[in-house]
Amino acid sequence: MRDLTVVIPTYNEAENLPLLANALWKLPIPDLKILVVDDASPDGTGQIADALAERNPGRINIIHRSGKLGLGTAYITGFMRALEMGAEAVAQMDADFSHSPEYLPSFMELLESCDLVIGSRYVPGGRLDERWGAGRVLLSWFGNFYARTILRLKVRDATGGFRLWKRQTLERMPLDRIRSNGYVFQIEMAYVAQRLGFRIRETPIYFEDRRIGQSKMSLRIQMEAAFRVWHLLWMHRTLRPLDKPMKD
Repeated sequence: MRDLTVVIPTYNEAENLPLLANALWKLPIPDLKILVVDDASPDGTGQIADALAERNPGRINIIHRSGKLGLGTAYITGFMRALEMGAEAVAQMDADFSHSPEYLPSFMELLESCDLVIGSRYVPGGRLDERWGAGRVLLSWFGNFYARTILRLKVRDATGGFRLWKRQTLERMPLDRIRSNGYVFQIEMAYVAQRLGFRIRETPIYFEDRRIGQSKMSLRIQMEAAFRVWHLLWMHRTLRPLDKPMKD
């Protein structure tokens, strides 16, 4: 089984982080490491992460950033640090339990036959929290349909943020070209991976509404994503599938 590092961006997740860390460490994945990228959370999330690191040496690392610098740069920073740490597989997930850690062992198995695993709400078997209202469900569905149509994406859940990457995949992704810094970051990463010819596999998940805290999604973020999709089409128009196969 590959050495796994889980990258978790945080902003005001003081109540969720210790619970999530314990849930991850209970998984049947030996030597699972956590990498927290905290954007100077005013609720003390960064300090809680530091305390977890003191009590669990070698199992959790923290990157403290100077302010709320955005989801995209948090993940890029985390991915690069995870690679430096020697991770053979790198997971990305939210800190609010909308992504259940219990899926990760099956993600790890699927990764043996592909380059990227995406936990999907929109493939057969995938589900959204029943507490979502009709308007929210429609907005989420339309956002994915909009991105897939414009970019000709084969991925059904292009905006989903629960993913598992092979080390070799991330090493060959042009991370320096990724410019999105909101939730459209997920669309851009999926689009670039598809353009480069990586094998992407979606697997169904149940997406639960956050248990604690407030959602960070806003109308501004949604509008940004809509405009940015067209920019992605232009910006990555020259990308072509990579020729050389990857070696595990």
